[in-house]
Amino acid sequence: MPVSSVRRSSGLLPLALGALLLTACDENQVATPAAAPPPPNVTVVALRQQAVAITTELPGRTAAFRTAEVRPQVAGVIRERLFTEGAEVEAGQPLYQIDPAPYQAQLDSAQATLQRNQAAAASAGVTVNRYRPLVRARAVSQQDLDLAEAALRQAQADVASGRAAVDTARINLDYTKVTSPIAGRTGRSSVTVGALVTAQQAAALVTITQLDPIYVDVTQPAARVMRLRRELANGTLRRDADGQAVVHLTLEDGTEYPQAGRLQFSEVIVDQGTGSITIRAVFPNPNGQLMPGLFVRARIEEGVTDRALLVPQQAVTRTPRGEATAMVVDAEGTVAARIINAERAIGTAWLVTEGLAEGDRVIVEGLQRARPGGKVNATETTQQALNERGAAPSGAAPAAGN
Repeated sequence: MPVSSVRRSSGLLPLALGALLLTACDENQVATPAAAPPPPNVTVVALRQQAVAITTELPGRTAAFRTAEVRPQVAGVIRERLFTEGAEVEAGQPLYQIDPAPYQAQLDSAQATLQRNQAAAASAGVTVNRYRPLVRARAVSQQDLDLAEAALRQAQADVASGRAAVDTARINLDYTKVTSPIAGRTGRSSVTVGALVTAQQAAALVTITQLDPIYVDVTQPAARVMRLRRELANGTLRRDADGQAVVHLTLEDGTEYPQAGRLQFSEVIVDQGTGSITIRAVFPNPNGQLMPGLFVRARIEEGVTDRALLVPQQAVTRTPRGEATAMVVDAEGTVAARIINAERAIGTAWLVTEGLAEGDRVIVEGLQRARPGGKVNATETTQQALNERGAAPSGAAPAAGN
């Protein structure tokens, strides 16, 4: 072999050996599998049953406890107004004075007529007493005695009629002083001194409104009322010993009314247009802070449930179909999705009635890293700890409550 060929062959040999070594290294790298990523970290809350007061917030309006429209019982001219507009009055307190002179004259005339009738009755009685012994002595006929007794009965009837006329005249005289039928606050007076009023006229002289206590009327869907009754009947909800629901008010400006009220009654007829029932609560109003016609929001404590499951709001999401869901981690760290019924919001949590059970661990942080069927590294916390550090929802859209 020529020297040049040997030198060329000896130069190619190291190159071939290097290519073989590189190929072997690549095959070893392909054969070695890549290391699996660690499971994502999530935070979970273990659910525990607890006693929770179930409340419902509904819009409503205040209404006066009592309202009286004052009208005159007799006709006449107003001589005096005896109250200050907008002031508090007591039941029976005089409000107006109608000119009493004509009615005083009628009373005097009725009393005079009564006295005349009484005198006539006394005379007829004397005649009857005189005739009775004379009839037995046959000095007076029986017919004369019968006529005298008839005259006596007529006179007695005139006396009774005269007494009734006196009572009527006295009542009309008393009606000239117009009094308040209830205790409350007066409105504007529709008449002034010198105005002519008539008995039982359509226009009221003044309106008296009793504000303490005061009513609050709210409307509630009939379906919710029926469900509430079922829950109270089967023991899911319970109330205090008195069985009355407590009601709290939030005023139109957002302030809380300091006095609590009581649910008084609910309508027995459902409004066909709205499908709702009117509920009336009564509140103490000693300072007159609540006035009729105010818009308020009433928070009704329907009852207490001893087996409530509260799920943090950040643990609940919505599916494209609108279903509320929560991610649950089991003891092996496997994630599962649950469709739940988030009935209503209570503070920063949802009251869940279906889909979860006591002891389930729901993910509250790291939802975006968890997948159903996947593994996670779960760290347990509590609802109180979440509230204290103000944990924000992590990729969760709160489920709408009823």
